[in-house]
Amino acid sequence: MPELIVSHLQRDGLADTSLRIAAGQTLCLHGASGSGKTLLLRAIADLDPNQGEVSLDGTERSQIPAPQWRQQVMYVPPESHWWDERVGAHATDWPAQMLEQLGFAPDVLDWPVQRLSTGERQRLAIVRALAHKPQALLLDEPTANLDPDNTLAVEQLLLDYQQAHSAPLLWVSHDPVQRQRVCGKSLEIVAGRLQ
Repeated sequence: MPELIVSHLQRDGLADTSLRIAAGQTLCLHGASGSGKTLLLRAIADLDPNQGEVSLDGTERSQIPAPQWRQQVMYVPPESHWWDERVGAHATDWPAQMLEQLGFAPDVLDWPVQRLSTGERQRLAIVRALAHKPQALLLDEPTANLDPDNTLAVEQLLLDYQQAHSAPLLWVSHDPVQRQRVCGKSLEIVAGRLQ
């Protein structure tokens, strides 16, 4: 059962931070813009220089190559990045059921990325992340660009994935109603410090 443990993690803009997210648990983070939410998620994913340790299911991040860590502990940014002309080229084995759950027909994989709206890109970025079968998810405002119906669909998809894989989720959300729906526990971050 994958448990995500953060021990004394720190970097510029982020004070010494420790937290534990049990397998199958969702921990929500909220705080003002610039308070350090994204800095924390990026540090856990080892995308930026930082000190401290993070472990998943008893394996320390420092013991495995960074690309392998990022496949297991997947960071989903608030704005998705696309590097190929067509949607389908961004992952192998796109889960058709997940695409359908978020309102996409299988031919979406043939679409040019330029055709996608901001919300479509975000929904597809979440399916793309899940296609890699991560053991833990770092979700940076995953529904910020979505209408209410698509927000609920994404929440359900993520919670279904969590239940199926016992994945710990660290979920940044400004929406207190959403936090009530999806989180077991919620913490505020203020000026780089967890409250």
